[in-house]
Amino acid sequence: MKKQVSLSKEYLKGVWENNPILIQLLGLCPTLAVTVSAINGLAMGLAATFVLVMSSLLISSIRKIIPNQIRIASFIVIIATFVTVVDLVMKAKFPDLSKALGPFIPLIVVNCVILGRQEAFASKNNPGRAFLDAVGMGTGFTIALLVLGGIREIIGSRTFFGLQVLPDQYEPWLIMILPAGAFLTLGLLLGISNMYTDRKKRTEHESIIAHYKRVGREDIAEQLEVK
Repeated sequence: MKKQVSLSKEYLKGVWENNPILIQLLGLCPTLAVTVSAINGLAMGLAATFVLVMSSLLISSIRKIIPNQIRIASFIVIIATFVTVVDLVMKAKFPDLSKALGPFIPLIVVNCVILGRQEAFASKNNPGRAFLDAVGMGTGFTIALLVLGGIREIIGSRTFFGLQVLPDQYEPWLIMILPAGAFLTLGLLLGISNMYTDRKKRTEHESIIAHYKRVGREDIAEQLEVK
């Protein structure tokens, strides 16, 4: 029987260990398209998180009565319902932000992160764990978009959330608010993420080797060093 992870790890896995953007490389279309500013990245992240959380809760609650043959179609209908709610609320309450995000709010329906979590997790677990998984994945997605949008806005416009943070003497890099800037920034973040992950694995591997040496198991330590 598969051992369930702790509730805290269920949430935290989406923030870093299994981050939708930096690790899984999912949902890259809105990531690259809307992150010309920090507010756009935050808004897209929160919108996707709302849809992800509500869809996961509902699908997990009714997972046992959804016929297996139509599960994907059912997931899409449920996701589309919450996307419509988000789209209408944003148009009514935040028209400028809705206009800036354009068609990428309705396109949350086909976001790989959301549909993937329904198929891989929500449809197989209870509502409590589905909620934590969705909130964790949404948090990781939002943080990645916020960081990406913030870097591009600061370097490309001298502002952060619309407030000037760099002096007038600084010449903005206009490429950062163009599509090329999105690819460059995302590539930089992925590189940093991979470097950190590799260093962490190497440190853990070295600590295991050191442990076996301390307890006198040089044979095991040598085998691990070869690997």
